[in-house]
Amino acid sequence: MASMSLRKANTRLPPEVNRVLYVRNLPFNISSEEMYDIFGKYGAIRQIRIGTSKETRGTAFVVYEDIYDAKTAVDHLSGFNVANRYLIVLYYQATKMGKKADTKKKEEEIQRLQEKYGVGSAAPSKD
Repeated sequence: MASMSLRKANTRLPPEVNRVLYVRNLPFNISSEEMYDIFGKYGAIRQIRIGTSKETRGTAFVVYEDIYDAKTAVDHLSGFNVANRYLIVLYYQATKMGKKADTKKKEEEIQRLQEKYGVGSAAPSKD
C-alpha cells in the first residue's frame, strides 16, 4: 500500500496528524458496514463511532491502528462523494472540540444573563 512508501521514506508527520479521524457531512442513513468498506481500504480500523443524536448526526469518528493509514485515508477521502455528499475528513483535535463546547456554554450563559437583567442583544439602530 501507499502507507509502506511513507514509512520507508521515514517522513516526519505534521503535529496535527493522529490515528483518530473526525468525519463530517456523512449521509444520515450510512451504516457501520458501509463505513468499514469506505475507510477499511486504507488500513486496519480499531473503531468507528457514528453520531446518532440530533447534534451529532452526519458525523463519525474513525480510529485506525496505524497513524500512516490514517494519513492516507485523510489524503484520499477528503472530498470523497458518498450518496451525493462530499465527505469532510479531519484529524481529531481534542483542544478544538473542547473550545467549541466552551463557546456554546458561554453563549448560553450570556443569553441567560441578558434575559435575567432585561438587556437586549440587538444592536442599536443608526438614525
